[in-house]
Amino acid sequence: MVSETFPPLAENLTDFNDLAAAEGLEAVRELIDQAAPAAPPPPAPEWPDPILPGMRRVPDIPVTVLPDWLAAMAHAVAESTQTPPALAVMSSLAVLATVLQRRFEVAPYSDSYTEPLALWTLSATPSGTRKSAVLNAMLGPLVHWEKLLRDRMRREIVRVSSVRAVAEKRIERLKQDAAKAKDSTEREALTAEIEREQNDMPDELRAPRLFTGDTTAERLQALLVEHGERMAVHSDEAGIFLIMAGIYNGGASNLDVFLQGHAGTTMRVDRAGRSAHIDQPALSFGLLLQPGVMAEVASSRRFRDSGLLARFLYAIPVSNVGSRDVRKRAPIPDGVRDEYERRLHQLLEGVPAPIAAPKTLTLCEAAREIWLDMSEAIEREQGEGGRYESISDWTSKLPGAVARIAALLQLATSGLDTKEVGFECMDNAVTLARLLIPHAQAAFGMLGTDATDVDAGAIVRWVRVHGLAEFTKREAQRAQEGRFRSVDRLQKALDRLEHQDVVRSFKRHNKGAPPSTCYQVNPKALST
Repeated sequence: MVSETFPPLAENLTDFNDLAAAEGLEAVRELIDQAAPAAPPPPAPEWPDPILPGMRRVPDIPVTVLPDWLAAMAHAVAESTQTPPALAVMSSLAVLATVLQRRFEVAPYSDSYTEPLALWTLSATPSGTRKSAVLNAMLGPLVHWEKLLRDRMRREIVRVSSVRAVAEKRIERLKQDAAKAKDSTEREALTAEIEREQNDMPDELRAPRLFTGDTTAERLQALLVEHGERMAVHSDEAGIFLIMAGIYNGGASNLDVFLQGHAGTTMRVDRAGRSAHIDQPALSFGLLLQPGVMAEVASSRRFRDSGLLARFLYAIPVSNVGSRDVRKRAPIPDGVRDEYERRLHQLLEGVPAPIAAPKTLTLCEAAREIWLDMSEAIEREQGEGGRYESISDWTSKLPGAVARIAALLQLATSGLDTKEVGFECMDNAVTLARLLIPHAQAAFGMLGTDATDVDAGAIVRWVRVHGLAEFTKREAQRAQEGRFRSVDRLQKALDRLEHQDVVRSFKRHNKGAPPSTCYQVNPKALST
């Protein structure tokens, strides 16, 4: 709007009409020419950079970082389920680790420093984003493999169990006889017979297991003992994560078995009623959870301080719910699915035979150089004031994780006879690591959020989707009435957004009605 200031009229005149009638149009024209521009209105205060609650833009994680046959399956699963490729990529890495952990390790410097191939992945997307469909597709071959071996071993398992049951009964009876022996000669003979029965008793035979979906720390120790010191947890439910947080146990969960399983540290458990001696445990995770679960369990400082959170590789892809094509059907091609299963079963060759020591992979010179370059770049940013200072516990473990990923990719590419990680697989692992850094920053930001942050984030998403420059409190409540049944809850979220410079409140006066509470949106919040 342009406004001007005119010279005053004579006292007997009220407006330009009076002036024209009294002195003519030329007098009006002269007065207009003398008008001076009015002072411009003060500029609107500039918006500061908003602090968006629990939000951070993250890059896509393409399937091209995977070997061809694995990339084809990950792509097909993402297309079939209309999910971000990151879910299938992270799940496929966890599946590879499940198959290859404990049997192989990688020595980046070709010396005594080694990294086991256990891998922890955690992908977080909201409810209704088809996490279960992704998990089932990627785990299918492992479920089939377990069933095949279980069926093949069924008769032998029954036979061995029967032999053991008979031997245990006989040993028990011999013990009773030994206790009643009349002299030492008879007792020694019975004792020798007990020893012979124990030595001749076959070891317990179990159907092989590669993974579980839910277990306690105590049961996990037993699973590691029973299944060659390796186990994995794949789940799209929060049960295992809540157990690790000790939510069902007054916050007193034993984290040692989880931490040692990732590091491959020797485990010795000697408690009343149970013991577990494991030389090189290997434990992998493939979790697909809801973001709210992560925020809930992160209330325990113990998670962060113990280094447990730093062990996960996070993927927080942008949800495409609301933009999926409900008419589109893209089933996984049979050829892609069959090749995926055939390759995984090839990698399982030799399982579940006992493993004395893992085979060690080294890095070729070119692979070691780019791994060192990446490690050096990360190290420089971890110190005080560095880009990664706030997640230095996570980035400190990233070079080791990259070496693990590169070894997994190389084994998936070249097979079980692989002895060295080449440049291409390490380059893909480094590329993936660089993409995962902003995902980890988003995850750790999410871990610090509370319920009000989650509500505030929902309002920001609504504003963005509809491109709103302004909105009323009433409009915000109507748009998300399922979430904001309480005005107090909505007000807390709006207050948080205003405090973080995302919106500014103002009153809009309504003719004949109470004023409306309105919010102006920081333009930077729409583009950040």
